[in-house]
Amino acid sequence: MPNAPTSGSFDELITSANTPILVDFTATWCGPCQMLAPTLDHVAKDFSGSLMVVKVDVDRRPTIAARFGIQGVPTLILFRDGQAVWRRSGVISYPELASEVRKHINA
Repeated sequence: MPNAPTSGSFDELITSANTPILVDFTATWCGPCQMLAPTLDHVAKDFSGSLMVVKVDVDRRPTIAARFGIQGVPTLILFRDGQAVWRRSGVISYPELASEVRKHINA
């Protein structure tokens, strides 16, 4: 999964993508984030071509995290056409996350 490098390129990424983008706001020290990582890898693989999954390390990119009001990690935000369409904090199961992704891919 790619990391979002800078605020400018992050904005460009979410506004110009041809597919929905699932952004994982994470931190290296976060245990729940590490628990969620295999689920995100599974989602990225299963929805390859119709969804992009990107990680944003809140410690390395605090400006991006602040813009989206990230107060806890992990926080997932799904963007479609540059707009946040779904958000969830905490660990989520694969079936629940896949269901949410399907709703927005097929919208």
